Amino acid sequence: MIQIEDIVVSFDVFREKFLCNLDACKGGCCIEGDAGAPVELDEVAKLEEVLPVIWDELSPEARDIIEEQGVVYTDEEGDLVTSIIRGKDCVFTCYDEKGCCYCAIEKAYREGKVDFYKPVSCHLYPIRVRDYGPYKAVNYHTWDVCKAAVLLGRKENLPVYKFLKEPLIRKFGEDWYKELEIAARELEARGMI
Repeated sequence: MIQIEDIVVSFDVFREKFLCNLDACKGGCCIEGDAGAPVELDEVAKLEEVLPVIWDELSPEARDIIEEQGVVYTDEEGDLVTSIIRGKDCVFTCYDEKGCCYCAIEKAYREGKVDFYKPVSCHLYPIRVRDYGPYKAVNYHTWDVCKAAVLLGRKENLPVYKFLKEPLIRKFGEDWYKELEIAARELEARGMI
């Protein structure tokens, strides 16, 4: 691991390769798992703000759950996460005509209808950020759902940190990302990645 400011970064973020392959996975990361996507407290208001814009995109089940419990809930580990349908699908998940799922929030953002992209934890995936007191840890998360993304990332030789440049800058800032790139070059020069 290396440390940049108060953030500790796993070597896997530099070593592992990743490039989403939606044709293969059909957006499985939005519908698999046992809890919703982690949400930061300040993102709850943003989720509620975009809700009227995306409401008609959401399934009737998603709308029912949002009306019942809201856009987020606290999971078994005490984390704030997006509400889910039947214990798996994120309430913001929608499907296209090919059966590929997409995020209704991201779609609205790309269409210029809202100024919130989606929860930063979704944007950062397959990186997960954890708080450990005065430090944050940036770790690469592996999951069978993303096997095709790993294979495509290896084929294209795209490290996780490069694939996630935009969300890493969103989360930690441009200066921090520049330090991350410097660290990557140093690790590569030393043969550590």
